[in-house]
Amino acid sequence: MTLPVTAALAAAMAALLLLLAIDTVRNRFRTQQAFGIGDDEKLTRASRAHGNLAEHAPIVIILVALLEMSRANHMGLMVVAGVFIVARVLHALGLYMDPPAKGGPPWPRAIGVILTWLVIVALGAWTALMLLANLGS
Repeated sequence: MTLPVTAALAAAMAALLLLLAIDTVRNRFRTQQAFGIGDDEKLTRASRAHGNLAEHAPIVIILVALLEMSRANHMGLMVVAGVFIVARVLHALGLYMDPPAKGGPPWPRAIGVILTWLVIVALGAWTALMLLANLGS
């Protein structure tokens, strides 16, 4: 059984995770900060962009895989996975941006967070509905 949507999503997240990890390490070398983040803002941003992706991507990849193995709508899964990829790129970009003068997060970060949470809610609900539908059969 192949899982092309899951594979594409996992590959995209692996590439983004690697880019963010490399930038975090680059900032660690720059600051000579082997552990933690100290008080360097660039290292903090790089570390959080990397860590936040590592925190959110696994559950989304797992839910997409479970749905794909359950023969969920292929096009729907592709759309949701695509939205997640866009969300995580926006979030990472937003973490590297300076906050607006009026306060609050930069708009890419805010949109990235909202889209990420919507994807998790949608996938969780979709998985639960498919599970309930299969219990009856």
